[in-house]
Amino acid sequence: MKYGLGVLAFALLVFISWLTLTPAPQGILVLEYHHVSDDVGDDGWAYTVPVADFAEQLDYLQAEGYTTITMQDFMRAKKGKQELPAKPVVLTFDDGYEDNYTTLLPMLEERHMTGTVYMVTNSIGRKGYLSWNQLRDMQNRGIELGSHTANHQPLTSLDREKQAEEMKLSKLLMEWNGLKTIYTFSYPNGAYDEGMPDLLKENEYLTAVTGDGGLNNFKTNTYLLQRTNIPHPRLGLTEFKLRLFKSEVMTRLGIHQHLVNE
Repeated sequence: MKYGLGVLAFALLVFISWLTLTPAPQGILVLEYHHVSDDVGDDGWAYTVPVADFAEQLDYLQAEGYTTITMQDFMRAKKGKQELPAKPVVLTFDDGYEDNYTTLLPMLEERHMTGTVYMVTNSIGRKGYLSWNQLRDMQNRGIELGSHTANHQPLTSLDREKQAEEMKLSKLLMEWNGLKTIYTFSYPNGAYDEGMPDLLKENEYLTAVTGDGGLNNFKTNTYLLQRTNIPHPRLGLTEFKLRLFKSEVMTRLGIHQHLVNE
């Protein structure tokens, strides 16, 4: 038993040394948020980052040299049409809550940062969600908008026809209501299957984000982009740093990384 514990401790030491001594992987970090608010009920607590914590996270990213970009920036760079900053990060916000306009947007603008909001289109205008006018204003102020389906149903529980319908209707509804072309998509609950990338391509999306942590590069499948969830923090900024570190570890170990050979 002691011998086994000794081997385990040695293996752990080797692993930690490898993590700390080898160069950190380079790539594009994508972070997943929902609410940014101090006033959310118990149902939304796990998905809510309080305002002070979010401000601290943004300030930390800037202090570490990160620059925010959009998914469109990523695709333009992939096609050689623009250069990316040294440490790019995409801030994404799922569902389309009203606090994304009233609280989040001013905080980003104050720091000259941008983000991508993924909207459940049949929630637009409902209590607590973004309105059409707010969405238009956000887009005009540099926020990228994407689709989070029409009804936020788990796509893996639907047949192909219904999956395609959720993707298509959400995109068309936003564009028909005067929003700029929608190019990016977020899988509800991060759940997807092997046929969905082709459906998204058929519906003229260019990118989609999963719930699989890690860093992205130009070899990452653009319909299965890695994304790191940022829930309600229990350990303050320390937890945030650990989640960023986890993305590096997932990338190094190749766990749920969606690389393609082009």
